[in-house]
Amino acid sequence: MRVFRRIGAALAAAVLGLGLPAFPARAATTDLAGTVNVDGCSGSLVRMPASAADDRAFVLTNGHCYEGTWPVPDEVLVDQPSHRVVDLLDGAGEPVATLHVARAVYVTLTGTDVALYRLDLTYRQLERAYRVRPLTVSAERPAPGTDIRVLSGSIKKVFSCEIDTLVHRVLEVGNVTKDVIRYTPRCDTGPGTSGSPVVDARSGQVVGINNTSNHDGGRCTLDNPCEMNRDGVISVRKGTAYGTQTYWLATCVSAGNQLDLERPGCLLPRPDPRLSAR
Repeated sequence: MRVFRRIGAALAAAVLGLGLPAFPARAATTDLAGTVNVDGCSGSLVRMPASAADDRAFVLTNGHCYEGTWPVPDEVLVDQPSHRVVDLLDGAGEPVATLHVARAVYVTLTGTDVALYRLDLTYRQLERAYRVRPLTVSAERPAPGTDIRVLSGSIKKVFSCEIDTLVHRVLEVGNVTKDVIRYTPRCDTGPGTSGSPVVDARSGQVVGINNTSNHDGGRCTLDNPCEMNRDGVISVRKGTAYGTQTYWLATCVSAGNQLDLERPGCLLPRPDPRLSAR
């Protein structure tokens, strides 16, 4: 009787959407399966925690990898047409498909550095055709000391290190990112790694996107970001690399992989009407 009760509860939960996963689980991984090559940047095929197998799939990379005019500070682009092409990669970093992007769902360089695209294909269609599952975007803020992998589909390389700390602000030219992941020195990322998913090595979930690094020791200039602490003190760490966090995305995507910036608890910056006519 207890067995039948458990089965009945499970069926009820499935029908009502309570507590059972909406998508088949993927084991933790450190290979390149599910990463993408985005015109010289890296990226990844991703799902949100509540995504379902028949939702149209997301591709995630940096906002500074956007193919159009980059958003200016405080600008957010939502639901833009896109005709770019990305290469979907297998575990060895070999292309298994060329995918056409349907829309740029969300793009900004304000507070974060994110470009979220939608494909016309669903996760189920992609897995059936190419045997590739998406990476899951974690809903949790990562912690210092977390063992991570930076998976670059563009240069076909996996970087292994830890999260050194979470930096209050990182400044680069006119862009400011918040609560930024700083890597320990072993993740010596460079050109071509922008947009790479930063993956928790234990869970296999995406906790960030590789964003920038200080190449020459410059102060707050392009490719030479600086840090600012809560007291406004600026410091420079030559050779240090950073990733922008991604759990914000999970707070703003509702059922059906729909972006909802008005959703309670959504942490992503919203469009500024004053810039919408640009």
